[in-house]
Amino acid sequence: MKILKPLARWVTLATLLFTAAPFPAHAQDKKPVSPAEMNYQAGTSPLGEVPMYQSANPKAPKMTQAEFELGRKTYFERCAGCHGVLRKGATGKPLTPDLTIDKGTEYLKVFIAYGSPAGMPNWLTSGEMDEKTVDVMARYIQQDPPVPPEFGMAQMKATWKVIVPPAQRPTKKMNGYNIENIFSTTLRDTGEVALIDGDTKKIINIVKTGYAVHISRTSGSGRYLFVIGRDAKVNMIDLWMATPDNVAEVRIGLEARSVDTSKYKGKEGDYTDKLAIAGAYWPPQFVIMKGDTLEPVKVVSTRGMVVGTQEYHPEPRVASIVASHFKPEFVVNVKETGKTLMVDYTNLDALKITEIGSAPFLHDGGWDSSKRYFMVAANQSNKISVIDAKEGKLAALVDVGKIPHPGRGANFIHPKFGPVWATGHLGDETIALIGTDPVKHKANAFKKVADLKGQGGGALFIKSHPKSRHLYSDTPLNPDAKISQSVAVYDIKNLDKGYTVLPIAEWAGLSDDGAKRVVQPEFNKAGDEVWFAVWSAKDKQSALVVVDDKTLKLKAVIKDPRLITPTGHFNIYNTQHDVY
Repeated sequence: MKILKPLARWVTLATLLFTAAPFPAHAQDKKPVSPAEMNYQAGTSPLGEVPMYQSANPKAPKMTQAEFELGRKTYFERCAGCHGVLRKGATGKPLTPDLTIDKGTEYLKVFIAYGSPAGMPNWLTSGEMDEKTVDVMARYIQQDPPVPPEFGMAQMKATWKVIVPPAQRPTKKMNGYNIENIFSTTLRDTGEVALIDGDTKKIINIVKTGYAVHISRTSGSGRYLFVIGRDAKVNMIDLWMATPDNVAEVRIGLEARSVDTSKYKGKEGDYTDKLAIAGAYWPPQFVIMKGDTLEPVKVVSTRGMVVGTQEYHPEPRVASIVASHFKPEFVVNVKETGKTLMVDYTNLDALKITEIGSAPFLHDGGWDSSKRYFMVAANQSNKISVIDAKEGKLAALVDVGKIPHPGRGANFIHPKFGPVWATGHLGDETIALIGTDPVKHKANAFKKVADLKGQGGGALFIKSHPKSRHLYSDTPLNPDAKISQSVAVYDIKNLDKGYTVLPIAEWAGLSDDGAKRVVQPEFNKAGDEVWFAVWSAKDKQSALVVVDDKTLKLKAVIKDPRLITPTGHFNIYNTQHDVY
């Protein structure tokens, strides 16, 4: 039976099927997915290249090995981000054989081709899949899910390399760079980061890293830079070297997103630079390492029960990790279970973990201006979870807009409400402001005090600076090119007048027809410049654009053939001190 003949008949049938025989309700049923949400959720997974075991389910439809491999590859390119590696359900519904086999191949083909009101994209009619691929996927999700291999201490030790031992590293800074104003820029598709001198705007070095570095973090001392790729490779870069470069590396899993280092200095001891920590998507675990060599010393699984339902989840991915300023603890946020783990690292042989439940699916976030409260997005719950790092408890759950995505968020003083922290959203055009001062502005503390109207959905990062009077918001995943290629800027002292649009991609002066998505505002140390990545495909020209924060005028454009798919970029000083 052909999917496309006749189209109207199948659309009608799809509507009836979705109404009459839906998949079992998932904890987070959604309204129809927006293009911005689809762009965000349907990212590729490095697990698509990992050999996996294929079982033979006698009830499942036949597939050749080639068809199974196509299905597996497509699933990890398009589906795993929403439905999970094991297809148990994440932000999307479960797609395990006990549910899919009874639906049958023809139903599933319609489901995949046209999507669903609950949020499934229309893969065929959007042009993202052809009929053959739809048919393969309909049969693939009726097979037992192939299980990726575990990745434990033995596997980590096999990947661990100390390129320059601590004893052979410089005893003082060996270069003339203003290290505090260096930027670490992710070159997504080449598996590199560009270290750029923020003063001269010149590239210092292109450093080999893991694929699609997700985040850069500075050690407590400011000497070392830690980056982690989506393939779970952690690189440690010594900024004191004549030319800053890798001194150690390790792989802590098969897919990952987060890394940080110990920063606490207090009565329990000075832990500056002593430990590093990284969190994995697969296997679901976090790993504590020695801070000077990345030698893995402790692996902790995050598999467990979901907040609220108390149902077991086999794949709770580790999202953001930050180091507490109040205690010798790492703050580990686990997506699917909706838990924040306060990991006391004073004794790794008797590890103490305080478990704080809030809401699924915990993702990214940042400190408030006092650095006591960690504000983390429970994105599919449309909430911000406020974690009190001093008291080790949940301070509040704040309802915000659709699918909050703050990056680290932005702190500033609101003329009326006092200190606030801001987040943008993937699913709507609002920017939510949350009060963060429970002492002098108690009535506003941990409540949404205002919504700003932005350009549109598809926002990933929002940023301000203590020395700036401006608030910047990007929208790189918005389907409208005019919106994705520009940023909105607000005057903090006059928020009611709305935003000013800066045409960042136009200012970049790129000659080709690339996507030119503008992503991640990042201030320099002084707080008088804002840097943006203009991100095109790997075969198109990209650039970095620097804006004068005082005048909102173009200050510089950085172009270089080595700047391939620049995305995130992190100023060393601001990252070290959590300035945003």
